[in-house]
Amino acid sequence: MIPGETSTGSKRADLLFGPGVTPRRMTRSAGCRIWDDRGREYVDMVMALGAVALGYAHPDVVAAAERAVRDGTVGSLPPVHEARLAERLAEWVPGGEAVRFLKTGAEAVAAAVRIARVYTNRTRVITCGYQGWLDWCADNAGVPEAVRALRVAVPFNDIELFERALAAAPPPAAIVIEPVVECPPARDWLNALRAGADRAGAVLIFDEIKTGIRLGKGGAARRYGGRPDLVVVGKALGNGFPIAAVVGPQALMDAATRTWISSTLATEFTALVAAEAVLAVCVREQVAGALAETGSRWRRGLEGIASRHPAVATGVIGIPEMCSLTFRDEETSAAIAVRTADLGLLFKRSAYNFVSFAHDDAALDFALDRLETAVAEVARHAD
Repeated sequence: MIPGETSTGSKRADLLFGPGVTPRRMTRSAGCRIWDDRGREYVDMVMALGAVALGYAHPDVVAAAERAVRDGTVGSLPPVHEARLAERLAEWVPGGEAVRFLKTGAEAVAAAVRIARVYTNRTRVITCGYQGWLDWCADNAGVPEAVRALRVAVPFNDIELFERALAAAPPPAAIVIEPVVECPPARDWLNALRAGADRAGAVLIFDEIKTGIRLGKGGAARRYGGRPDLVVVGKALGNGFPIAAVVGPQALMDAATRTWISSTLATEFTALVAAEAVLAVCVREQVAGALAETGSRWRRGLEGIASRHPAVATGVIGIPEMCSLTFRDEETSAAIAVRTADLGLLFKRSAYNFVSFAHDDAALDFALDRLETAVAEVARHAD
């Protein structure tokens, strides 16, 4: 009935786990656990592809959303919640003065690129990382060749290839990067991006859909020293509610009024108040520090598993808040992901797995134990 099994392609069982008998559909979630349609309970390290940092059904977020539902959810005028959240979010982003809200990370990054194109009166874009599925950044069937030709992708931390792309004509409207791609950014890389954008007159956009809220105020830009012109945040901002935002200086963001960027439900109440609750919890509970601490323990556990089973686990990628094991081949990763699911653990076989504020010591102990069991079993069969 649904082509490709699910409307969220990244949640297809073959991508998450590979072939085999695996959980197919869930019925509910709470904290760091989900339940499938067979009634089985799992500790979840995928956390909705990183969209949930506080834990599923966090009571403050749920309470805020319930109030918004009773208030009607949506209406014909801009809600007060939109302006209030914009003020809060601008405080989180370096250089933040103005905000535009959307529902998904993909459309928010596309909006940032549209703003940059209007501001610079140019069309070409340099990218690094994953920015979604829309035509401007995709290289898939159905994307016109003329659209593909407007974008050039460069490898992460590769200054030489970035400079080569920057030197090609015509000059770019925007440079769009994920600030973390399997490892932290090198300082020289960030400096080259900023200097290159200034030299070319391009808009430097940080796609912080994964990192923006998860790493705390300032996101990856503040942690690693980058200086973007625009920042895009999403995923953990809504803790499961659909919301994303473009944030930047007023003069640059005003370009949004000289084009057409509009979404009927961009300002429905539930996601706006949920996001406001998320930011409040993050400040009150010092969530970023907790995620860094929990993530460090999780990453050390992954490194230990990789060191004990080098025949199948080849290493660890990512930063503590979002990291994964790497495997010798896809067949091995699939076997391990399927087996961990059998053991009650949802573990993504590729980048990334995510810790949440709801992952306590018991949940991490369970996850690392089940993962080690699965890796050891696959390693024995490989010998």
